[in-house]
Amino acid sequence: MKNKILFRALAALTVTMALTSCSDSDEPDSGGKNDGKGKFVFATTVQGSTATSYVLLTGESLDEGTLSPIKNGLLNDGATQWVFHKNYLYALTYNQGNAGTTRSYVLGTDGEMKARGTEYRISRFSSYGVYDNDILTMATGESADVVDGNGYHAKMLNVTYLDVKNETSFINQATGEHPYLMENFLGNGEYVTLAGAEQSGSHLYCGAIPMGLSQYGAAYKNGYWIRKGYEHLVHAESGGSGAGSYKAGELVGTQYPDECWVAIYDNDDFLNPTLVKTDRISTPAGRYRSQYYQTIWTAENGDIYVFSPSYSKTMTDPLQQTTLNAGVCRIPAGSKQFDDYYCDIETQADGKSFMRCWPAGGNYFLMVMYDRPLSQSGFVGTDLAIFDATSKKLTYVTGLPSNITSLGKTVFTQNGNVYIPVNVENGYPTIYRINPSTAQASKGVVIEGASDITGFGYLEPVK
Repeated sequence: MKNKILFRALAALTVTMALTSCSDSDEPDSGGKNDGKGKFVFATTVQGSTATSYVLLTGESLDEGTLSPIKNGLLNDGATQWVFHKNYLYALTYNQGNAGTTRSYVLGTDGEMKARGTEYRISRFSSYGVYDNDILTMATGESADVVDGNGYHAKMLNVTYLDVKNETSFINQATGEHPYLMENFLGNGEYVTLAGAEQSGSHLYCGAIPMGLSQYGAAYKNGYWIRKGYEHLVHAESGGSGAGSYKAGELVGTQYPDECWVAIYDNDDFLNPTLVKTDRISTPAGRYRSQYYQTIWTAENGDIYVFSPSYSKTMTDPLQQTTLNAGVCRIPAGSKQFDDYYCDIETQADGKSFMRCWPAGGNYFLMVMYDRPLSQSGFVGTDLAIFDATSKKLTYVTGLPSNITSLGKTVFTQNGNVYIPVNVENGYPTIYRINPSTAQASKGVVIEGASDITGFGYLEPVK
């Protein structure tokens, strides 16, 4: 990796999207049970009458049985996102800009979960991914060194590399030669953030999400990058709160909603990307508040499928609403260009879109679907569907409970099935097994006494 400096325990991480990965060895291959050495790990929430507890619980199977975190498992501080990578489990916490903490965990040779020694300080995160031995966390922030005559700071990419084996962290070092600028990233003056980091071979595929014009971009040459007719979108004063806050002089949200851009990096140094574009789908990222969910995934044959939920249909101003339906395009294995593959997912879903998606083995993908079109208010993602990329067919999953309150943030694949946590009203969270070829779900292990399963995966012991 180029241009990294050691940035240890008190590092301020800026992170983004969601995934889980298996261990260094092959996935377990006997009816959902492990080989007797490794264990499945469940990050659970226990809601008491006066307090909330977080417990890492271990089990032998995803397909059957019951487990309980009551007086069992390892207590921890919880996490916004649990990331399993190479037999290490990392807890990433998002605290709306306030400092949070993350640390890592391993399965000991005695079969018990253990916290590792190093604790990291983190701020907010918007997306993340993995590359070789590292968990990569990315966010767009203000450059300390690139400032215009108005005192406006340019946007730059902050990347932190968490080496899971050595338990160290590094942050990219901006230099005059490599300032990691996100301004005018796509050639239209707008700055971008990256959504996800999907490794294929030595390459990284990231969704390039246009965010509009920063103060720096909007002021360039007295508004050079503001499209004619879009002047009213520039904020005259600061306002909003949290993820919806803005500054005077900013144009929040892209002026080009009918485009999809992917940044392809040759390695993990995040320098000199190849930018590829299609106008058949919109922005390649799911969205929930300030979080951008990864929607670029590699199929089993190496093809890269790029999904767009067309979330910009929710924008207030019609000029910023995409006219394109939620859909998927493809970058063939080994290529740096889109081919002619396209599928309109939204039409197959009777006008509904999706929140997020994951690979489900082969050329199948599991999708969390919204219950109504994005043009309507109050939409929630409590339905599941399987997308067969080969036949371009979307099939809703059957066999799920009718009282779902939320679905898991991570999935796990083994033996031709994909597993996901399902949280229900007036019941205990349960792992469900889904056969992608039939889109049929079956009830698996139940976590009694818990209110939520916030992450799960498989770990083998680490000495």
